[in-house]
Amino acid sequence: MIIANPIYDIVFKYLLEDDRVARTILSALLKQDVVALKTRRNEYSNIGRDSLSVFRIDFAATIRNSDGTQKLILIEIQKTWLETETLRFRQYLGAQYANVENMLPENKGAYAIPMVTVYLLGHKVGSIEEPVLYVRRQAYDYDEHLVTKGLPDPFVDSLTHESIIVQIPRLRGQISNRLDKVLSIFDQSRQEPANKQTLDIDEDAYAGDDDMLRIVDRLKAAANDSKMRHDMNVEDEYFSVIEDRDTEIMMKNKELAEKNAQLKEKDGQLKEKDGQLKERDTQLKEKEGQLKERDTQLKEKEGQLKEKDGQLKERDTQLKEKEGQLKERDTQLKEKDGQLKERDTQLKEKEGQLKEKEGQLKERDTQLKERDTQLKEKEGQLKERDTQLKERDTQLKEKDGQLKERDTLLEKQRSMIRTSVCMLSKAGMSSESIAVSLNMDLDLVEQLIADN
Repeated sequence: MIIANPIYDIVFKYLLEDDRVARTILSALLKQDVVALKTRRNEYSNIGRDSLSVFRIDFAATIRNSDGTQKLILIEIQKTWLETETLRFRQYLGAQYANVENMLPENKGAYAIPMVTVYLLGHKVGSIEEPVLYVRRQAYDYDEHLVTKGLPDPFVDSLTHESIIVQIPRLRGQISNRLDKVLSIFDQSRQEPANKQTLDIDEDAYAGDDDMLRIVDRLKAAANDSKMRHDMNVEDEYFSVIEDRDTEIMMKNKELAEKNAQLKEKDGQLKEKDGQLKERDTQLKEKEGQLKERDTQLKEKEGQLKEKDGQLKERDTQLKEKEGQLKERDTQLKEKDGQLKERDTQLKEKEGQLKEKEGQLKERDTQLKERDTQLKEKEGQLKERDTQLKERDTQLKEKDGQLKERDTLLEKQRSMIRTSVCMLSKAGMSSESIAVSLNMDLDLVEQLIADN
């Protein structure tokens, strides 16, 4: 028998609009008898980037416990057939926790209604092989001993919840319990080869089970409904656009990441070169300090030479005084001759000192020439550094170009959203439905439709 594929949002919604069908599915998932259901307002149904990728519906359910008592709980169902971020589920869950309408009226808002979340996933979760995963609450003391006394408690139930995770790709036709039978209508291995919108099931497997036959009949009616088929085609087209867009975005993001990595690497190289230039500047400053120190030493030596010149002049004065004495002492000519010879010796020493001073001045000239050479080398290094900085400016301009390309990509995405609005409008969806589906402002949707 051919039935509509309930993985499609429009079919799934149509299926759960039947109270008996919804109670049958939820009773099997909860493993408890759901005696009454009420669909709740869903103000947060479009949280996320692609509103159609996560379908949400909430119920207030009255369940019968094993002891015959009844309890009111919230059941939050989220279905997706694409891999999606857990953040979307958490955002919606947070909104439910914050909703004052989910408080128990008999306690004047002191406690919240206990909640169970059901996730019907069209993709696998990691390496978990079980098709249905029950995540239950447990309470422990400091020593990791299970606490049961006083539980359940409305305060604890207000702050924690249980979850049921169904991995639809893990359903492979094996029916060993009630839940397997109910979930078998989601088994995607039963898709028709030429049409993924329908499943081919064995009606005899549900013979004698009135609840399952009602589900099958409702899905069979959906498969024969032309409006339902049209809506499934719209979902296929919409997801095709989303997948193409996401693929393009992933490729662009990968290219941007690679280019950003290259820019970071080049920035690191420039910083390293800047460090080398700073180190060289420090070395040049040290050399300049050494040259200044040598200049100081040369000046000190010049001062010493001047002091020696003064001493020589003083000695010359003394020699002149001695010459006067020699003239006065004609009788002491021999002694005078000796003094004159001594003066000649001193003059020769003075000439030697002057020659030594000339050598020191030549040495200073050589040092000054070396300093000029070092300064020219420093100027060459500074010019090289300027060249490197210009190259860095060029790289930054290239990065700016890449950011402009990214802006162009974002504009393309906006264009795709306008295209999606037009497609959904042409497909017959109202402005309000499009706004809800795409998580957009109604005025903006109507403006886009009017512009086109």
